[in-house]
Amino acid sequence: MTNLTLKARHIFSQDTYATQATGVAIDAVEQEYARCSVPLSEGLRNAMGAVMGGVMFTLADLAFAAAANSKCLEQDMPIAWVTSGSNIEFITQPKGNLLTAETECIKHGKTSCVYLIHITDELKRNVAIVTARGVKLSE
Repeated sequence: MTNLTLKARHIFSQDTYATQATGVAIDAVEQEYARCSVPLSEGLRNAMGAVMGGVMFTLADLAFAAAANSKCLEQDMPIAWVTSGSNIEFITQPKGNLLTAETECIKHGKTSCVYLIHITDELKRNVAIVTARGVKLSE
């Protein structure tokens, strides 16, 4: 496990909605990259038994936060990047008991960034795609 992963787990453990209420885990963080996962418990499903869309969005949002702030974590600086907007496209209902989100950095500039987050199920099928835009908070 990388040092960035450990730092991200420590910092984002304070995001109690994602990490405690939803159960999202940070699996790996590298420069401008993150992989997060969430086990699909019954509490994350809607009345029809399908996974709630908000669970997938929360998974993608935490992956974005870890990837976008990876440079801050590496330099032991406070996190500075926040989501300014995002879009989620649900492709299909997940199968299995685990969802994984992996980030792809499209642009990471001085004041703005764009990431594509791929969400897959336990069978490695694409279930959702998220585009997240971020801005750097002023120092």
